[in-house]
Amino acid sequence: LLDNHSYLTGDVLLSSGTVAYLGAFTVDYRLECQKQWQVLCKEKHIPCSNDFSLSNTLGDPVKIRAWQIAGLPVDSFSVDNGIIVSNSRRWALMIDPQRQANKWIKNMEKANKLSVIKLSDTNYVRILENAIQFGTPVLLENIGEELDAFIEPILLKLTFKQQGVEYMRLGENIIEYSRDFKFYMTTRLRNPHYFPEVAVKVCLLNFMITPLGLQDQLLGIVAAKEKPELEEKKNKLIIESAANKKQLKEIEDKILEVLSKSEGNILEDETAIKVLSSSKELSEEISEKQEIASVTEMQIDATRMGYKPVAVHSATLFFCISDLANIEPMYQYSLIWFINLYIQSIANSKKSDDLKERIENIIEHFTVSIYNNVCRSLFEKDKLLFSLLLTIGIMKGEDKIDDEVWRFLLTGGVALDNPYLNPAPEWLTDKSWAEIVRASSLKNHHGLMDHVRENVSKWKMIYDSAKPQEEAFPDVWKTLVGLDRMIILRCLRPDKIIPATQDFITENMGRTYIEPPTFDLVGSYNDSNCCAPLIFVLSPGADPMAGLLKFADDLGMGGTSIQTISLGQGQGPIAAKMICQAIIDGTWVVLQNCHLATSWMPALEKICEEMIVPENTHEKFRLWLTSYPSEKFPVSILQNGIKMTNEPPKGVRANLLRSYLNDPVSDPAFFTSCQKQEMWQKLLFGLCFFHALVQERKNFGPLGWNIPYEFNESDLRISMRQIQMFLNEYEEIPFEALTYLTGECNYGGRVTDDKDRRLLLSLLSIVYNKDIEQEKYKLSPGDDYYIPPHGPYQSYIDYLRSLPIATHPEVFGLHENADITKDNQETNQLFSGVLLTLPRQVGGGGKSPQETVEDLARDILSKLPNDFNLEAVMKKYPVLYEESMNTVLRQELIRFNRWGSLFSLTLQKLKDAKMFVFMISTRSQALDNCKHFVINFIYKSYLRADSKYLKAAANDFLNPDGQLSDSNNI
Repeated sequence: LLDNHSYLTGDVLLSSGTVAYLGAFTVDYRLECQKQWQVLCKEKHIPCSNDFSLSNTLGDPVKIRAWQIAGLPVDSFSVDNGIIVSNSRRWALMIDPQRQANKWIKNMEKANKLSVIKLSDTNYVRILENAIQFGTPVLLENIGEELDAFIEPILLKLTFKQQGVEYMRLGENIIEYSRDFKFYMTTRLRNPHYFPEVAVKVCLLNFMITPLGLQDQLLGIVAAKEKPELEEKKNKLIIESAANKKQLKEIEDKILEVLSKSEGNILEDETAIKVLSSSKELSEEISEKQEIASVTEMQIDATRMGYKPVAVHSATLFFCISDLANIEPMYQYSLIWFINLYIQSIANSKKSDDLKERIENIIEHFTVSIYNNVCRSLFEKDKLLFSLLLTIGIMKGEDKIDDEVWRFLLTGGVALDNPYLNPAPEWLTDKSWAEIVRASSLKNHHGLMDHVRENVSKWKMIYDSAKPQEEAFPDVWKTLVGLDRMIILRCLRPDKIIPATQDFITENMGRTYIEPPTFDLVGSYNDSNCCAPLIFVLSPGADPMAGLLKFADDLGMGGTSIQTISLGQGQGPIAAKMICQAIIDGTWVVLQNCHLATSWMPALEKICEEMIVPENTHEKFRLWLTSYPSEKFPVSILQNGIKMTNEPPKGVRANLLRSYLNDPVSDPAFFTSCQKQEMWQKLLFGLCFFHALVQERKNFGPLGWNIPYEFNESDLRISMRQIQMFLNEYEEIPFEALTYLTGECNYGGRVTDDKDRRLLLSLLSIVYNKDIEQEKYKLSPGDDYYIPPHGPYQSYIDYLRSLPIATHPEVFGLHENADITKDNQETNQLFSGVLLTLPRQVGGGGKSPQETVEDLARDILSKLPNDFNLEAVMKKYPVLYEESMNTVLRQELIRFNRWGSLFSLTLQKLKDAKMFVFMISTRSQALDNCKHFVINFIYKSYLRADSKYLKAAANDFLNPDGQLSDSNNI
């Protein structure tokens, strides 16, 4: 107690700083600031605790336990948040994307008649006025980045006294102000940008869930499902323990009160003696109960902790999927949705009496469930990226990933120049050689640069290989595995990173995670309920309406039972009426193109939250939405809805599988509907193969099509129907008519370039010809792709699943080198996507991202050339009629000098204010301040720890084609 008292000054100072300034920051940054403040306190000789914590200084254990019972996560970060809320002089605005703070406030203030409002409510002003007068708490939910001016007097606590009574002016009304009034605000935005004038009026609090807090929640859920009696007993003990501690605190307060009021000799005060003796008995009784409860709780915890691996693994998965929102605004997933999947996996996974086996079963089932559910809402370009994030996230949790190696794989390292001479410039690019040099500084790659220099011919064999990812590396390097092996591949053949990534995922997670599930409308519908909207996230060329209308007919919801409306100006109120009626009647409503009605989206969000609730909604009702990706789309709808993408899958195998697993081919009646069964199925397979070819050729850019075309499912469907019709109506197959209809009308109708039309007809001639009647007719060079023998529907599916995942360019009629550009683009896209999900700071060895960029900035500054002397240039190269190029030279030098000044100024500012730039919270804030692209490079470098942008800009500037590198030569 004496020690605590002596440190009180410094601890209270640190606590005040934390409450006032650190609420909006992450746990790591809070701790870093507190450590720096402790050092400053000691330098100024202000006594403070070595192990300072906010909960030890300002926390009340009884109150904290009550908060945790009300739903506050148990980790220290969340406890500190609770302390800040209760101690701050300003009202709390909580950044709460997972609704943790929302749940806690509602439970904590339930007994105090909490009012829950939104700024979109029509009566929120009246509710606020009543709460202020009667002293009841108010929770303002789902606020955006701007606050209504009406609540400003509440935020600033602008009260005045009149005849001894405290009043507040709200709008035009003057109302009595009760000191018992409490005001809480929450936002669902993950990374909101509040202007300074808003931030200074509220206490900003970061309530993003922490790994420890989530692990505890998930552990409680799995224990409750697996050992319900134990979890019930533990919860009972927690409540009893809280009540006992509260009673002990009351006893202590009572004793202190008696002692303070007692006059004279306390031994002569009979009332005081009675109070003290009864308090002692009660205290001893409670202490005994507490000891028994503590022993029981320890025993329960020991059993409960057996399931901890499930909780740790599942928490890792949640943070993997929560990072996806940085890639695409539509990739939003709520904690409630995640926990529901978690509970389903516990219930549906294989049971076992052996705890270890049971844990493995839950983990495996839940991981696959998360993968399948998230994949259906991702665009094709992001499915492999998600698999990689899952794999790396899980391996990091098991401490199998070196952060430095992982970061190098994504960025290629950072350096401004390379002092080592390229040993094989005829085939090894300078970029690749520079990466090899930088890779040699990694722990498992020491000596790589020297080995490449001394064994150029051995490494050239790897470089020239068609499948370098499968080759054994020379000498000692053949033992490298995993990310270490991929780093060498990145240096030599970055175009083969995608297949290498697939191999890496397969080795560590299994083949399931590189074979995303095909579009499944039935499965998505089965996972939905009347209150969860189903959202089609659109991509160019995708039109889900035909499939949706067919599905509605199959379920008996066609015709008048499904209403569709395309949103746009003035359509919002009509859509709202449709929804209100459909909720009662139990019909379906389809709102198309939500991205075109961004101003109506808040109204839709309100309808989903307030009207589409279980007690008011018919169980058959469904709300279907279609939208292109939009930052204005309501986060709450995205988090609680079932999201689906409906774009062509990547690869011929996946494309063929999709055609066969979706309507109409998957319909047995359609598949067997033709009179000439054998020929029908051969032509059907050939047409699906042709459809896959024309879709996939888009990925090759101008090598695939001169102009990219959006061929879609409707082209395939109509062509199938025509084959069926001609086979039924003609004895001989009219290949010319089929070729014309398919090649000139259905698919050809989209084609505008004459060379593309000729190509389309050439591709179609592969399948629309008499040779297709042959057994195992080959559709491409090699033995992989052919028309399977006539058989049942399942035999075709089995054949398609046996096809290779990656498609060789020869299948498309292209040279084997045609996919190098395409593969390089895919590699860059993969790494760029992953970098967007990475935190600004990472652990591990080596320099921090800030230090790396700062060193790079210093290096660039030292290499910047002097400005050109324009007067000397004008004398030597005057602007004459006979020498018109001198004018161009002068203009270029003026521009060069401007860029030099900009680089120098920007880099100097970066050095002087690196922490300020690093702490900028949002991209928009950075871009508002940084008008030039160079600063944007620097910002990206900080945000993504990826200094290659800055490095590339500097290299381009310092050596523009090598012509202006030395001003003395002019």
